[in-house]
Amino acid sequence: MEPFARTIDAKKKYVVSSALDGVDWNAELVRGDLGKAVQQLKQQSGNGLLTGGVMLPMALAELGLIDEYEFVVQPRIAGHGPTLFAGLSKYVDLKLVSRMEFRSGAVVMRYEPKR
Repeated sequence: MEPFARTIDAKKKYVVSSALDGVDWNAELVRGDLGKAVQQLKQQSGNGLLTGGVMLPMALAELGLIDEYEFVVQPRIAGHGPTLFAGLSKYVDLKLVSRMEFRSGAVVMRYEPKR
């Protein structure tokens, strides 16, 4: 866990919030026009941006700003909790790019939007 913790600690993080006044942990607060902010971040050099959660990916999908989707399916049915992309205003057709299975039964699938 320590190598992962050191790696994630060193990475620049961006926090999208209209409620926070400040952030720490090597992070920058993103406010204002989400689309413009993400487009500017995507133009910077680096290995791309990763996001998680429910609300931010939904907003980015609505804006057409997601270049790749990665879904990890765990072998457990919860029956409750937030639903990813619930309420999306339009379909996003995807093309499977890769798939990886783990001994645990988890499956990681990477998709790109069909253009």
